[in-house]
Amino acid sequence: MPAKKKNNRLKYWTGKIHLWLGLTSGLFVFFLGITGCILAFEVEIENAIQSYRFTENQNKPLLLPTRLKEIADKALPNKKAHSINYQPGKTTQVVYYAAEPEYYFIVFVNQYTGEVLKVKDMSEDFFRIVINGHYYLWLPPEIGQLILTTATMIFVFLLISGLILWWPKSKAARKQRFSVKLKSKWRRLNYDLHNVLGFYMTFIVIFIALSGMVMGFQWFAKSVYWVSSGGKSMTVFEETFSDTTRTAKLSLNAAAADVLWAKFVKEDPTFKGSYDVHIPENEKASVEIAKNPDPTTYWKADYRYFDQHTLKEIEVKHIYGKFSNTSTADKISRMNYDIHVGSVLGLPGKIIAFVASLIAASMPVTGVIIWLGRKKKRKPLKLI
Repeated sequence: MPAKKKNNRLKYWTGKIHLWLGLTSGLFVFFLGITGCILAFEVEIENAIQSYRFTENQNKPLLLPTRLKEIADKALPNKKAHSINYQPGKTTQVVYYAAEPEYYFIVFVNQYTGEVLKVKDMSEDFFRIVINGHYYLWLPPEIGQLILTTATMIFVFLLISGLILWWPKSKAARKQRFSVKLKSKWRRLNYDLHNVLGFYMTFIVIFIALSGMVMGFQWFAKSVYWVSSGGKSMTVFEETFSDTTRTAKLSLNAAAADVLWAKFVKEDPTFKGSYDVHIPENEKASVEIAKNPDPTTYWKADYRYFDQHTLKEIEVKHIYGKFSNTSTADKISRMNYDIHVGSVLGLPGKIIAFVASLIAASMPVTGVIIWLGRKKKRKPLKLI
C-alpha cells in the first residue's frame, strides 16, 4: 500500500476514534476544566476574603502546640486534633481530620493570646465542595475517582490524536494553522479555537492531565516512579511508631511535641516558612514535624519523625522523609500535586494552569460544534 494511502487511513481511523472518545468523555473533561479554573486561585481568594487567617507578627512568645490543642479542643469537643500549623503572619490552624467517622474541621487560634478566631467546618466550605467534585464527582471515592481518571486518560489520548489530525502537511498549511483568524466566519473561528488553541496548550494541559492520573491511578503513579527512577519501585509509605517499652517521662513533664517544636524554632529563628506539628494520639504514635520553606507548595517540605518517649529521630525510606535524602524520582512524585495546580511555578504557573484548564473545558464544546457543523453539511437536500 502506498505511503500516502497509509497516512490517509491512519488519519481517518484516528479521526473516528478521536470523535467518539471525545463525545464519550467530553462532559467530564468540561467539568474537570471548569472546576480546575475555580480551584486555581483558591488560596489567593481565601486570603483576600477571610481576614481570620491572618495574625500580625508580635514580639511575644508563641503558645506551645499542646496549649493550642487544648484551647482548640474546648472549642471543638469530641474530635481528635490531627496537626497544628504555624506560619509567620498567619493565624495558627489546628486541624481536625478523620476518615471514620468522617470529619474535617479547622480551628483558627491566635498563637499569641489563645483567642479562637474561627471554627470552620470544611464540609460546608465552598472550595472543599468543589474539590470533592473535581476529585470524586461527589460520589464514593472508589467510583467517582475511577470515572474522572478514566475520562482524563481518554483526554490524554485525545490530545495526542488531535496533534496527529491537526499537523499540517505542507509549509503553506503551517502558516495558516498556527494562528486564529478572528475576522473569519464563526464556524471557521470555532474551528481555529479548537485546533490552534488546542495545539498551543497541549504541552501544558498534558502535564495537568498526567499529574491527575498519578493521583487517580496507583498503577500509573508507580509506573511514573519506575520510569523516573530508572527501574526502581516506590517505597510504600508506612506509619512510624514510638517504642512503648521506653516510657521514661521527659524533664518537667514537658510534652514531646512541645520540646521538639521549640528545638526546631531555636535552631532556625529566622525561618519564614511553615511548621506542621503532629501531636501523638496515643503512646504508640510518633511525633511528626513537617518544616516547609515554601508554604505555597508542598514538595520541598522536610518530614521528620521522632519517638515521643526518647525524642530519638526515626529514619524512614519512603519519599516523605528528609528532603535532603530524596532522589530525583522522589522529588518528581512529591511535586505531582504542585504540577497539577501550577503552583510549582508560583503565581505565573497558576495563571498558566487557569488558562489551560479554561481551554481544556472549551475543547469538548468547540469539538461538538465542529461535529454538528459537519453533520449539517452532509445532510441531503430535500426535493420539493
